[in-house]
Amino acid sequence: MSETESMAEDKRQGPIPELDRNQDQDGRDHAEPSTEQALSFVEITVRDNEESTALLGQYNRNLKAIEEAFSARILARGETIRIEGPEQEVERVRLLFEKLLDIIESHHIPTLDELQYLIAHIRRGDDVAGILSSVVRITHWGEEIRAKTLGQHEYVDAVRSHDVVFAIGPAGTGKTYLAVAMAIDALKKEKVKRIILTRPAVEAGEELGFLPGDIQAKVSPYLRPLYDAIYDMIPATEFEKLVEHGRIEMAPLAFMRGRTLNSSFVILDEAQNTTSTQMKMFLTRLGFHSKAVITGDVTQVDLQDGQSGLLSVEQILDGVAGISFVRLGKRDVVRHNLVARIIEAYEANDLRTAKNGPKAPNRADSASNLPLGA
Repeated sequence: MSETESMAEDKRQGPIPELDRNQDQDGRDHAEPSTEQALSFVEITVRDNEESTALLGQYNRNLKAIEEAFSARILARGETIRIEGPEQEVERVRLLFEKLLDIIESHHIPTLDELQYLIAHIRRGDDVAGILSSVVRITHWGEEIRAKTLGQHEYVDAVRSHDVVFAIGPAGTGKTYLAVAMAIDALKKEKVKRIILTRPAVEAGEELGFLPGDIQAKVSPYLRPLYDAIYDMIPATEFEKLVEHGRIEMAPLAFMRGRTLNSSFVILDEAQNTTSTQMKMFLTRLGFHSKAVITGDVTQVDLQDGQSGLLSVEQILDGVAGISFVRLGKRDVVRHNLVARIIEAYEANDLRTAKNGPKAPNRADSASNLPLGA
């Protein structure tokens, strides 16, 4: 077999025999394509059994997931993969296999979750060129951190090309995790001299003096999500040494006042809980050769008056050179599959409430939840 060029498909399109159910060798049941749609086929050649296994998955796990998602019929024999069926479905599956081969060529074997992200994007007709294509950071344990969605890819590109980036989106979209990964990468490559991680301590009313311990002990509970992200990337002993030498600093937002942050990668997390005054104070701390990433979810504001500085900052700074706003959505959620559905349900409820007012409790449901004999 030749090199990468040999992996390109031999795209011979044209009418093919109508597909029957239970026709394939492995006994899987395939739906009969509509006779009203143009039928076509494509053949893709892989280099060897190793590449075939990486593409189709152990025990054909990836192949089964692809067959469940698309109506095209896929026949894998040796080093040839034949895709048959409605023209549009064949093209989608071809694009998916080409993307998977590109990822494998970059020495990364896609996981089943990553495959599902790609399937979802291709079914929606999205461009998948940037997804999983660039490595953000390789952890101490050899794990590659990559942008898994289109929104994450846009986010990573924005951080690399702008000095100030706002990442706004719901939980589970990787806002904080990717920011920490890029900060660690910048520190390791000596692009910055230190990382500064900060959050507004809303639960304590920004008054931390009454809490026991030194400043590190006081703020630790509020910065735990940032700790979790760091521990995924570097060993605890290395983290402690970096903190001891001042290369990584964690502090509540209130402690940023009056400082100038030079040669730093600064991350402001949970920015939806900043006031407009605090947001201005933070943004004006930025010194020479520094970068700031501000993350937040505008649907989870904990401020008593609800006036978030993150809500107003886009109107104020829109069009300012060097600043980028990236909006992530439920399509970018990379946690458990249910998280995206939960976010979607809450969004639908918010729209319903805004239109019709709060939904009255169902009396029948309330009665059914009463203990027996009540």
